[in-house]
Amino acid sequence: MTRSMTGFGRCETSVNGREITVEIKSVNHRYFEFNCKTSRGYAFLEEKLKSYVNQRVARGKIDMYVSVTEGDTTASSITVNHQLAKSYLDAMRELGSTYSLPDDIRISTLARYSDIFTLHKESQDEEQVWLDVVTAVDTALDSFISMREAEGERMKQDVLSRADTILDIVSKIEERSPQTVAEYENRLKERITELLQGADFDEQRVLTEVAIFADKVSVAEETVRLRSHFEQLNAILDGDGAVGRKIDFIIQEMNREANTIGSKVQDSQLAHMVVDIKAEIEKIREQIQNIE
Repeated sequence: MTRSMTGFGRCETSVNGREITVEIKSVNHRYFEFNCKTSRGYAFLEEKLKSYVNQRVARGKIDMYVSVTEGDTTASSITVNHQLAKSYLDAMRELGSTYSLPDDIRISTLARYSDIFTLHKESQDEEQVWLDVVTAVDTALDSFISMREAEGERMKQDVLSRADTILDIVSKIEERSPQTVAEYENRLKERITELLQGADFDEQRVLTEVAIFADKVSVAEETVRLRSHFEQLNAILDGDGAVGRKIDFIIQEMNREANTIGSKVQDSQLAHMVVDIKAEIEKIREQIQNIE
């Protein structure tokens, strides 16, 4: 299924006494880029999360936030850095003595300096933490991918609609192109007749010139290849996995054929049709920049 590279997913849950929040969002990127922020003490999750997400997401700039709050059952203790606390206390008293300030230092005063205190938590079972976090990650990822797929389907329909428009124009070019040869032959005969003032002229020479012109302006090969590219485009869009790069290559080939047709046509109607084709191809190119 075609997916957009833009998406968002979120999950808040409680697992084994842990409050877990996961947010994931993404924007366009040529490759897979993953950035993750976790709660303090849970950095060990980041590489695992990168590998885990990459199994389900192929392209895009991914930002993930994971918050883990331990429940009251987690054993913990606090120690005081007495040397640092004494240094703070001595510094405050020195300020009071120097500037004749009242000594109103309280415990609450020192408590403002968080670096005096160190929180010690019981050693965690990292594997169990990972299993708990993955429960929330899966839910957030499902929502995230669902959004990317919904947006991708809308983009796919837009691309197919533009493809149909281009193929309609190609049909008109294929219909108009032989007419330009016949019109050239008529103009050539009219000019020769005018120049020779009614005298006979070499019909075979005219046919030769017309054949050369027809070969020069023929776009049959290009229109056949262009149709083939659109068949490939349809097949790719109906496929699975990341298709954005493949489509980008096909679009380049389409543009090349359109440029070749444009260089061959010598008719204003056909020239305008080619411009319309190139405009639609460019719109498709812009659209697929957001396809995974």
